Amino acid sequence: MKKRVFKKWIPVLAVLCLAAGLLAGCGGSSAGAGKSTASGVEADGGSTQAESTGDSKEVSAGQKTMVIGDTTFNAENWEETVDPHRTYNGWACIRYGIGETLVHYTDTMELEPWLAKSWENDGNLTWTITLQDDVYFSSGRLMDGEAVKECLEHLLANHDRAPGDTKITDIQADGQVLTITTSEPNPALMNYLGDPYGCIIDVQASDFDKGIVAGTGPYVVTDMKTDDHLSLTKNENYWNGTPKIDKLTIRTLSNGDTLSAALQAGDIDAAYGMAYEAYPNFENDGFQFSSISTSRAFFASMNMTSPVIQDPAVRKAIAMGINKEGFVATLLEGHGVPGNGAFPDGFSNFGGENVKTETYDPKEAEKILEEAGWKDSDGDGIREKDGKKLTIRWLTYPSRQELPLLAESVQASLKEIGIEADINCTANRREFLADMNSWDIYASALVTAPSGDPQYFFTTSCLPGMSYNFGAYENEKVTSLIDQLSTEFDPAKRGEIAIELQQLILDDNAYVFCSFLEMNMISRAGVTGYT
Repeated sequence: MKKRVFKKWIPVLAVLCLAAGLLAGCGGSSAGAGKSTASGVEADGGSTQAESTGDSKEVSAGQKTMVIGDTTFNAENWEETVDPHRTYNGWACIRYGIGETLVHYTDTMELEPWLAKSWENDGNLTWTITLQDDVYFSSGRLMDGEAVKECLEHLLANHDRAPGDTKITDIQADGQVLTITTSEPNPALMNYLGDPYGCIIDVQASDFDKGIVAGTGPYVVTDMKTDDHLSLTKNENYWNGTPKIDKLTIRTLSNGDTLSAALQAGDIDAAYGMAYEAYPNFENDGFQFSSISTSRAFFASMNMTSPVIQDPAVRKAIAMGINKEGFVATLLEGHGVPGNGAFPDGFSNFGGENVKTETYDPKEAEKILEEAGWKDSDGDGIREKDGKKLTIRWLTYPSRQELPLLAESVQASLKEIGIEADINCTANRREFLADMNSWDIYASALVTAPSGDPQYFFTTSCLPGMSYNFGAYENEKVTSLIDQLSTEFDPAKRGEIAIELQQLILDDNAYVFCSFLEMNMISRAGVTGYT
C-alpha cells in the first residue's frame, strides 16, 4: 500500500514557497540528533539507507544531504539557470530555496508578508513598502532598501515581462523603506512582485554570466550545469530558521524512464515529474507520495489565423469533442482536475465554477459540424467540406509529460466526431509557433495565476501581440475589460471582471482548458525533512 500525503489546493507559487520553507525549517535538528541515511536524509524507524541497501557512502556526523530528480529544470522549459531576471528561471530560483519574494500567498489566496513587512498604496501611483529587519543575503550583505532597489532596477532592465507587468517608473530607498512610483495605477503591483521573477537577490554578489545568484533563501548554489545538475548548500546566514538539509542536489532527469530507474535504484531520494505510467512501480510500502493540486493549466489555444479554425462551428465542435474527464481519469489515472475556465474551481472569487463552457458531447458536436457543411462524404471517417478534409494540426511539446498524453486523448476523441488530429509533439515548438501557417491548435502548460491574481493570464494571453497570445486572438470587448481590470483596486470587482473575461473567451471557443496539474513528489518511504 503506498503512503500518500494530500494537501488542499493552493496556487503553484504558494506550493513553491511552501517547499522552500519546509526545506528551510524552523529550529531544525542539530548535528548528531537522530540517525542519518547514506544520503543524509532522516529516515523513519531508525534504519539507515546504508543499512538497508549496503551503500558504504560516508556522511559526516549529523549532516543531512538529499538528492532530488526533476524533469523540469532544463533549457526546454526556459529554466536554464537560477537567475530570476531571465525568462522563467525565477521558478527554479524559488523552488530550490535560493531566492524569496517580497510577498507570498496563504492557501486562502491572501497576500502575506515575506521579505516585505508591510505595504500601502496612496490610491493612485505611489506604493510604500517596508522591508523586514535583519534579513541577510547568502553573501552576508544586509537586505536593505538600497539592495532591493538595485535588484528591482536590474530586473526591469533585463526581464522581458517585468517592465510591462509592474509599470514601475521610479524607485527610492530610505533605510528599510522603498517608495515605488508606477506610470499608471497598478492594483496588481504587489502580486507581480510576488512572481518568481521578483526574487530579491544581491546584484553585487551575483554572477549573471553564469546564471548564479545570491538570494535570501535557505540554500546557496555551489555548482550548476544546465540540463544536468544544481548543487546547493545551506545558507549559514538564513534569517528565518535553520535549513533542514545541509547539502541538496537537483539532478535534471528529463527522461521519464531514467527518473523512474534512478528512484527505484536509490540513486535519488525523491522525484518530481514522474511519468504516470511509472506510478505502479512506487505504489508500495517502499515509497510515499505527496500531492498538491495547482493552478497550472493544460490547455489548447486556437490559431485564429487558420482558415479551418476561423470556422466557429469547428471551434465549438472541438471544444465539445475533447473528453476532459476521460483524459484525467484514464491517461492521468486521476492525477489532475478537469478544467472549466482559466482558473481551477474554488480559486479565490473568480474560479472556474463561475463560468459555463462546452461539455463533452460528441453527438451534439457531430450535429454542429453537419449543419456547418462538414460531412463524411467518402465514408473514411473524416469529414470534409468543399473537397477539404477536416484535419487539425495539433502542436505541442514533450517536456511536460501531460501534453503528449493530452494529444493522444484528443486524437482519439476527435476522430469519433470525424476530425483528424495530426499531432506534432516537438521540443522545437518555438520554431513552429513562429510560422502561423504550420499549426492550427497549440497545446501548452501555463500557470494562469502565478501570483494569485487573474490579470496575468488575460494580459499575456488575450491581448493582441502579447507573449502568450500565440493564436492571435482578438476581441475588442475583452481588450476593453482587461484595461478596466488593470486599474481596478477593489478585489470583489476584479473578481467580477475576471469571470466576465473568462466567459467571453470561452464563448469564442478561443481556448479549451482541459485540466489542472496535480503536483506529485515521490520519495523513498523513509525520507523526511522536506515535506
